[in-house]
Amino acid sequence: MPWLNLCLFLLEAVVYFSVMTAFLHFRRALGLGVFLAALGVMHFMETYLAAVFYVELPFGTVSPGSSVFFAGKLMMILLLYIKEDAATVRQPIYGLLLGNLLTVGLAQILQAHSAVALPGGRSADMGFLDEMGWLMVWGTSILYLDSIGIILLYERLGRWMERNIVLRFAISGAVMLTFDQVAFYTVLRILLDAPISVLFGGWYAKMLAVLIYSVLFAVYLRLDQTRTWFNPTREIRDIFNDLTFRERYQALLAKAGVDSLTGVFNRGRFEADAPDLIRECFGKGRAVSMLIIDADHFKQINDQFGHQRGDTVLKELAECLGSGARAGDHLSRFGGEEFVLLMCGTDHDDAIQRAEQLRNDISQRVLRPEGQGLTVSIGVATGPEDGRTLDVLLGRADERLYHAKNSGRDSVYGRLGRFVADDRLAG
Repeated sequence: MPWLNLCLFLLEAVVYFSVMTAFLHFRRALGLGVFLAALGVMHFMETYLAAVFYVELPFGTVSPGSSVFFAGKLMMILLLYIKEDAATVRQPIYGLLLGNLLTVGLAQILQAHSAVALPGGRSADMGFLDEMGWLMVWGTSILYLDSIGIILLYERLGRWMERNIVLRFAISGAVMLTFDQVAFYTVLRILLDAPISVLFGGWYAKMLAVLIYSVLFAVYLRLDQTRTWFNPTREIRDIFNDLTFRERYQALLAKAGVDSLTGVFNRGRFEADAPDLIRECFGKGRAVSMLIIDADHFKQINDQFGHQRGDTVLKELAECLGSGARAGDHLSRFGGEEFVLLMCGTDHDDAIQRAEQLRNDISQRVLRPEGQGLTVSIGVATGPEDGRTLDVLLGRADERLYHAKNSGRDSVYGRLGRFVADDRLAG
């Protein structure tokens, strides 16, 4: 029986991680609320199972609620941080904590009712509801500390193992779930007189869960980077930029410097941020690439269909560019129908490939009012070969954009000339 329980344990972990990761990955299509709501709905079951449901595994007595679902929630919060930012992570944690406090408060009021008897003699166990409420408050308080700790540890480990994302993910989870197991067992011991075997069995189970989730995380990274899923909005491999530059989080959250029409950064914000971003990137010994994207024949749209239709096309163009941006990329509307994408850690060949991918995506996803796909011309420059300052890189990219537009438009022009779709470069 313990081995059957172990197989079911593994199955539960795989199902939980796969479904929750799918919700997070497709958050742009489904809405992030789907992921957050699923995370919140699971919280009651996690706490309930951690209090009353235990099974025997080969290494001890454990609760799937604590070792699979609660451990999975903490790893999902770290993955949410990696894919989004600190402000987004706050939402489910504060929501759970405040919701649990509300549960406890309402449970006190509900106990003052004179309840009627139901058929069969069934009645509400208000004492259990009250107990569960306090357990969830305690669990969410621990989760708050866990979330802060796992994020800070993940960042700190990045100083020594920047490229080994999976190992950082695993170590951070193992350390914080050890703390979590001790903290949550303490209240189980006080309230429910849980035996010491629950402490050690639960710890072993959580370490196994971390191992499973880390393997699944590595699989997810491979799928994400090979683009077998829909185009990711952000790529995890460059998330170190987000984790390191905390000031950029605050800047992103602030609305100053955002273009009111498209929602991306405006030219003023680009000119303020870009020099620092370029210096930071060069300081790490990494390449910096700049793309200038210009919508072809855009004036015709405004002249024939009006500026309102033109604005709609610009919004869709900005959305398409944003969906193709990675962590640490800086996208801005430079003026009119021109956008600039600044990419740290991207060499010239990769920048050309990304520009071509954007050009193809735009032509398929953004339509002109007459129903044809919108085409764009893109100029690409990469430092330090093309220059080490914003002005020089911007000038090189602008020159190449000019060549792209004069060579027939709907093309990408880089250091070696015009990019051709069969991956050859023509001078």
